[in-house]
Amino acid sequence: MSNTVVWALLPVIAGFSLATAAPAAAEIKVVVTSKPAHALVAGVMGATGTPIVLINGSASPHAYAMKPSDAKATGEATVFIRFSEGLEPFTGKLVKSLPKAVRVVSLQDAPGLKLLGKREGGAFEGHDKNTHKGHGHGHGGASKRVAADDTETDNHVWLDPDNAKIMVDHIAQVLGEVEPASAMAFKANAETTKSGISALAVELERELKPLTTKPFVVFHDAYQYFEKRFGLSAVGSVTVSPEVPPSGKRLSAVRKKIAETGAICVFGEPQFQPKVLRVVTEGSKARTGTLDPEATQLAAGPGLYEALMRNLAAGLKRCFDGPS
Repeated sequence: MSNTVVWALLPVIAGFSLATAAPAAAEIKVVVTSKPAHALVAGVMGATGTPIVLINGSASPHAYAMKPSDAKATGEATVFIRFSEGLEPFTGKLVKSLPKAVRVVSLQDAPGLKLLGKREGGAFEGHDKNTHKGHGHGHGGASKRVAADDTETDNHVWLDPDNAKIMVDHIAQVLGEVEPASAMAFKANAETTKSGISALAVELERELKPLTTKPFVVFHDAYQYFEKRFGLSAVGSVTVSPEVPPSGKRLSAVRKKIAETGAICVFGEPQFQPKVLRVVTEGSKARTGTLDPEATQLAAGPGLYEALMRNLAAGLKRCFDGPS
C-alpha cells in the first residue's frame, strides 16, 4: 500500500477508533423504598436495568431506620420511587436532603389511583369511611368523604390489583420521560406486567369467593384495599398502629369483638410476636394465622407482587379451612 493511500485512510481509521471507544450511554439508576414497589418497578424496567431496593429484609416500612448506605444510594439515583411519606415516614427527611437532580416519585400520587380513607380505631366494620379517587369496584359501599391528605389516607394502595396496574403505567411514564431512548421498552414491559396482574386478579377472585362471608380480625389495618377488591369481611384489628403495642384495654376490646362477630380467624404478621394472638383468642373458637402484606418474608424481584398477593389468599384459606 502506498504512503499516499495510508495517509488518506488515517482520518477514517481514527474516526472508527473513537467511535468504538466511546462509552455507552449511562444506565439510569432507580432506587425504590420497599419490596412491593420494587416489584412493580422491576417489571417495568425489565432488561433495561435493575432497580435498587432499600427495605430488603424483614423490616416494616412503617418503622424502617435508614442506613448511611441508603442515603448514599438514593443521593446518587436518577429516580427515587416510594409509595408515600405516610407509609414510609423515613422518606420525609430523606427527600428534603436529596440533590435537585434526583427525581422523586410518590406512587400514591399516580393519576386515577383509588384511595381509601383510614378506618377509625380497631373495630371498623361499622365505620366505612372509605374514599375513592378515580374508579371504584363497588365493594363496601364507600362514602363520599374525601381524604384530605396523606395522614387521612390508607397507604397500603398496592393491595388492590387495579391500583397496581395504574402505578405500573405511572412508573413507565416517569421512566420514559427520564430515559426517552427506552420509553418504548418501558411501555411494552408495563403492558406485559399489567396483563399478568389482570390474570392474577381473576385467579384471586375465584380463590377468595368462598371466603367473602367469613369474619376475621387482622393485626393492623393494612388490608382494606384487598378486602374491598375481593369482597372480604375483616371486622377489626388487634392494634391501631403497628408501631405501638396494644394496651390491655385494647386487647379486651378485641376479645369482645371476636365474641360479638364470631370471627373465625385472627391474623398476625411475621415481624410481630404471636403471643398477643394467643391472648386475644384464648377461650374463643377463633383460629390464628399469619398474613404478610408488606412481603417481609419474600425475596425482592419482579415476581414478588404476584407471590405476595397469592400468599395473602393462601394464608386466609389456610386458617379458615384448617385447625389452628
